[in-house]
Amino acid sequence: MRNDRTLERLANATLLVPFESHHAPRWVLEGLADGVAGVCLFHNNLEGPEQVAALNARLSEAADTPLISLDEEGGDVTRIGQAQGSDYPGNASLGAVDDPELTRATLRSLGGVLAGLGFNLDLAPSVDVNVADDNPVIGTRSFGSDAALVARHAAASVAGLQEAGVAACAKHFPGHGATSQDSHHVLPRVDAAADLLHRRELRPFRAAVEAGVRSVLTAHIEVPALGAEGPATLSANVVTRLLREELGFTGTVVSDAIEMRGVSARIGIPEAGVRAVAAGCDLLCLGRLVYGEEVAAVRDALVAAVREGRLPGERLEEAAGRTRELRSWIRAAAPLRAAAAGSATGGIGLTGARRAVRVEGGLPSLSDPYVVEVEAPPGMAVGDVPWGLGPWFPGTERVAPLPDLAGEILDRSGDRDLVVVVRDAHRYPQTRELVTRLLDARPGAVVVEMGLPVWRPGTGTHVRTYGAAHVNGLVAAELLGARDAVGTVR
Repeated sequence: MRNDRTLERLANATLLVPFESHHAPRWVLEGLADGVAGVCLFHNNLEGPEQVAALNARLSEAADTPLISLDEEGGDVTRIGQAQGSDYPGNASLGAVDDPELTRATLRSLGGVLAGLGFNLDLAPSVDVNVADDNPVIGTRSFGSDAALVARHAAASVAGLQEAGVAACAKHFPGHGATSQDSHHVLPRVDAAADLLHRRELRPFRAAVEAGVRSVLTAHIEVPALGAEGPATLSANVVTRLLREELGFTGTVVSDAIEMRGVSARIGIPEAGVRAVAAGCDLLCLGRLVYGEEVAAVRDALVAAVREGRLPGERLEEAAGRTRELRSWIRAAAPLRAAAAGSATGGIGLTGARRAVRVEGGLPSLSDPYVVEVEAPPGMAVGDVPWGLGPWFPGTERVAPLPDLAGEILDRSGDRDLVVVVRDAHRYPQTRELVTRLLDARPGAVVVEMGLPVWRPGTGTHVRTYGAAHVNGLVAAELLGARDAVGTVR
């Protein structure tokens, strides 16, 4: 019989833990030395390149090749670009270009940046097929709404990251793109037939598996047609039967953050962790605010579940073994990371953003334009990342999406050319009404959409960037003639 010490180390091997500061606390370093698989860093851990590199070097010293991960998708979801926005366009931009070689090279370059900072696992790419226009959690994180397009860019992304020696993680299995709710807050439900799900949602995951993706991250969504009554993360039908047996995935299955309400609201974080491992997950992502005592509670729950016979010890051993295999791949890929870190450049990000931008209507020659940005709430996955054209147009005004503000904006703009910047205007009726009122008075105004370009105003010029990353804003500013906008990224 396995003793408690053995069980504790096996349970530790399933944990991907966060922490609260710019420096690794003692409980994290001791945990890594005691078998904790690795860490996931968030914006609260990242102050600047030198600090991040030093932090990751310290973490690497605590154990033999711990997993050092983050959510770095490029585009809107960026951790290393949290302060100013990403130098790489996101999936929607790359999907709009639809050049898989560009996608591969972009992700290879991004992987090189991550490697240079000491990361070895990127919880990306998102390979969801975004078919719900009002999806609050995917949107521009998706390559698009066409399964074939998403599949070819899923494969390209996986190849690019892993050519840089950084393990990729295709998410959110079995597909979060048809939801209209955010699994950070609730348990979304996808009511689609099994044959449609296989043709649409699962196609990009098949492509990622065929491309050799080292890990796959599960979604906290309910998909009855796939046998998932309750969160897919906790469903053996989804994780084991579908992903393992049908799609043939042999790598590491990672849960989405276990503290998200879509999976843990009714049963609590420790129990969610137990059920996720029982269903077939190998690595539990514990989310941004699950620290020392909560991490210990998850480990203790796993040990207790084995002792009680609710979780087979063999399943815990299998999970720990898959995590070891991932770490072994990362160890062997060290020369790739060293080479990629020395060759990474943000220039390809600017190239991609330039190729992605689209303009409808004649782009006027603007002289001293008055730029107004209409506020849009950030999603939980995106966080508070700067966006818009303010860095290139001093005096840019940020306003609430209130239609009654139209008159004030027009008064303040005077005789200057008007540029209105929005983000996912299709999701916000008040934003659309405000823009419509402005265009009624100024039909020659320019509207810049930095989210999904679902809604097209009836007049004016429409600029579509397919993302709100720093590099997307720079390209829009170039088009509009901003001073100092032309050039390379930081």
